[in-house]
Amino acid sequence: MMIMNMWIIFIVMFFVGNLIFISKNKHLLIILLSLEFMVLSIFFFFLMYLMMIDYDMYMLMVFLVFSVWEGALGLSILVSMIRTHGNDYFQSFSLL
Repeated sequence: MMIMNMWIIFIVMFFVGNLIFISKNKHLLIILLSLEFMVLSIFFFFLMYLMMIDYDMYMLMVFLVFSVWEGALGLSILVSMIRTHGNDYFQSFSLL
């Protein structure tokens, strides 16, 4: 029963992250936070799966390294956007 509750928590976390990501957000920071929330739910899924099959946790460390790299890259894009445009609104700049 406890494993079933964990799977339900994982599914709810992932879909809430997707819902926030696809909703019409004005700020880049909210989109980056929703992506990080989805990465956290995927990490939770990998943790449960690897514990269930009694596998080594080395892949979790590799996944964490790439998720930290992704977060740092997103923050650097956010900082460069704020420096060039003055804010992180999507409506204040054009892609051309």
